[in-house]
Amino acid sequence: MATLTIKNIPEPLVRKLKNQAEVHRRSLNHEVIQCLEQAAGSVPLNPESLIARARIIRKSPTTRLTDRTLQKLRTEGRP
Repeated sequence: MATLTIKNIPEPLVRKLKNQAEVHRRSLNHEVIQCLEQAAGSVPLNPESLIARARIIRKSPTTRLTDRTLQKLRTEGRP
């Protein structure tokens, strides 16, 4: 794996990244990697399709949010 050094990061950004890392239960390094991966592979959001998906999910009687589902969603995509 490569090493990347980023200089002169504004302190407010560092605080925000640290807070996000804590919320996502990741190290600061993993949080930054996740942000970079999302930015590098991001696609523009289509609000209409997101709203349509949300409406479908709301109407689905089989969609249940359980502790097990939440834990799985929290850990997905983590190395």
